Amino acid sequence: MLWEIANASNVGIVIEEEKIKLREEVRGVCALLGFDPLYLANEGKLVAFIPQKEAERVLEAMKVNPLGRDAVIIGRTVKDNPGKVLLKTGIGGHGLLQPLSGELIPSIC
Repeated sequence: MLWEIANASNVGIVIEEEKIKLREEVRGVCALLGFDPLYLANEGKLVAFIPQKEAERVLEAMKVNPLGRDAVIIGRTVKDNPGKVLLKTGIGGHGLLQPLSGELIPSIC
């Protein structure tokens, strides 16, 4: 989905790996089966693009609802690398997140 948004909007997207919340059960199963959790289907999640000056206010409003209690800002749009999605790693490097291809793997989350 992020690739489609980046392409349609002609912006780059940078996602911060350390901000992505994954339950330990998901990490464990993915490690056991050799899956990358970023490439698994995951129903029931929301990705919202909010102007930066409004982001904190919207985030706090989302956290008031029990369904949004774990909401977090995981990235931003940038002018660099239009149409691409980059993952900022925990050590500060950037890697290109490849677009999905083939069949989606059913959700385990």
